[in-house]
Amino acid sequence: MSTLPVIDVSDLRRAETQHAIDAACREWGFFQIVGHGIADRTLEALRRQMRAFFALPTSSKHAIMRTAENPWGFYDRELTKHTRDWKQVFDYGPPDGGAIVPQLPRELPRFGSAIARFYAECDALAFELVEVIAGNLGTPPGALDSCFRPDHTSFLRLNYYPQCPMPADGAMPGGRELLPAFAALPPSMAGAGHLGVNPHTDSGALTLLLQDDQPGLEVLHGGAWHLVEPRRDALVVNIGDIVQVWSNDRYTAALHRGLVSAEAERFSAPFFFNPAYRTWYAPLLSTVDAEHPARYRPIHWGEFRARRTAGDYADHGEYHSIHHYSR
Repeated sequence: MSTLPVIDVSDLRRAETQHAIDAACREWGFFQIVGHGIADRTLEALRRQMRAFFALPTSSKHAIMRTAENPWGFYDRELTKHTRDWKQVFDYGPPDGGAIVPQLPRELPRFGSAIARFYAECDALAFELVEVIAGNLGTPPGALDSCFRPDHTSFLRLNYYPQCPMPADGAMPGGRELLPAFAALPPSMAGAGHLGVNPHTDSGALTLLLQDDQPGLEVLHGGAWHLVEPRRDALVVNIGDIVQVWSNDRYTAALHRGLVSAEAERFSAPFFFNPAYRTWYAPLLSTVDAEHPARYRPIHWGEFRARRTAGDYADHGEYHSIHHYSR
């Protein structure tokens, strides 16, 4: 199959639906879902507020800049695998009762409610999808609840990919004047062309992605990059490193990247479904036997996430991945 699967998830209890999810996880690590139950008005409200936010003056966005102490807010200098991305982001998550609180733009009074509603809908849907994936791996219902309840570390990200004068290979060619927000780029990127997000896998359990109408997401499959065509009625789902570890490599978290264009800007909104910081994860017992020994040592999510996040802010150290824990 050379086309990303599209699965109707309106009834996740159907055996056919569960089998389709299992096949998509085995073959792609990615799929699109329709019949997900998130109302069109919720999706459209998020799209409107996302565009309005990134259209704000730079000073307004910098006023709610995220920091190492508070990860919720705006950022425009993120790295992926130590390489600068051509994007701006806004990260949103729940307060922790201390210094970590959502930072919202005062200029957009409806912004907070729009993103909170989408976050809540994705949160509920992700629980259901992980339950199906865990069941496909042979675990009983509720076996993984303790990883996510009573709290977890999931967050919503809004991505903005401005027009780019020098897209990397695979992106649409063309030329525009360099945008001011990206005028000062590292010398190592000069002449190389830019990607919105450099190739990576997601570190958590599951990602739900809302795309706009501008193509840009590519998935590595069968040794080639495949463009994920946007569908307004669909969300893109991909498994992360945690599910790969749980599955003992039965499922593989696929490399993916974001293209940029000289002709059009692009917006997307991924919801990263992550466990509680206290969580340890390892191959599920149902995936391990004499012929398939455990391929990973137990991994502590809090430690792993802290090391991966450090690389988002600065180019230092080795990029942390689950392969550091291979047996």
